[in-house]
Amino acid sequence: MDRSQFLAERFEANRSHLRSVAYRMLGSMTDADDAVQETWLRLSRTDTSGVENLTAWLTTVVARVSLDMLRSRGSRREEQMGDDFVERADPADPEQEAVMADSVGLALLVVLDTLAPAERLAFVLHDMFAVPFDEIAPILGRSTAAAKQLASRARRRVQGAAPDDGIETDTTRQRAVVEAFLAASRGGDFDALLALLDPDVVLRADSTVVRRPRSGLQPEVRGAPAVAGAFVGRAQGTQIAMIDGFVGAVWALGGRPRAVFDFRIANGKIVSIETVGDPERLAQMELEVLS
Repeated sequence: MDRSQFLAERFEANRSHLRSVAYRMLGSMTDADDAVQETWLRLSRTDTSGVENLTAWLTTVVARVSLDMLRSRGSRREEQMGDDFVERADPADPEQEAVMADSVGLALLVVLDTLAPAERLAFVLHDMFAVPFDEIAPILGRSTAAAKQLASRARRRVQGAAPDDGIETDTTRQRAVVEAFLAASRGGDFDALLALLDPDVVLRADSTVVRRPRSGLQPEVRGAPAVAGAFVGRAQGTQIAMIDGFVGAVWALGGRPRAVFDFRIANGKIVSIETVGDPERLAQMELEVLS
């Protein structure tokens, strides 16, 4: 048996596993098949004579490919914000896609789609496929500890988010609300802030932010009037940003992020704001300042 035939047989033996990994990463059978095909192309071009565990090697490759696809998908979505953007979802076999979605669980797929790419990869590989964190970390370019934290954060979201909790996942609508909130904050418009806040909104700030001079924030503030009061006349110098896959805001000093404002929006209203200033947590976030 020549090398190409041997690799083809080994790859086919792993195809179902690779498709499962890619589908949970991408949520689309079409995209998953593209990722699997790219994995085969990389295998065929690579000398794997020194690879002891080909399944683990292939899992790493399909995870890297899927991560790149997720990040590219997010970039395309951001470039087209404001336009009629439709995610590609045209599976060659709709029945097969329905079977796969049912096996994973539609509710779980909905929640997974709200995770940042790095969070999703860490959670999917570790919690669903038992890949060790020391193998996940190099894929993400992070430390093992950082990979564990990403998976932990994703796990909390998966466990705590119901599929009907109404959390807004459309970045265009997220951005419209956040921009309106920041404008009202800078302009000192208390009534406009109230109109954008859910009556039961919660504002949380970590200890780094609370301790800063003139921050004026408490660890937790509840209720629209109190949260509006905390922001009125503020938000100067903040910039709109993507934070772990959601639209939020960042305050930077000397080109370095010093605090982020992580918003959650439901039914057009802000239901929570988390303010983070801890440098270690900031370093672990997927953060992109938007124009």
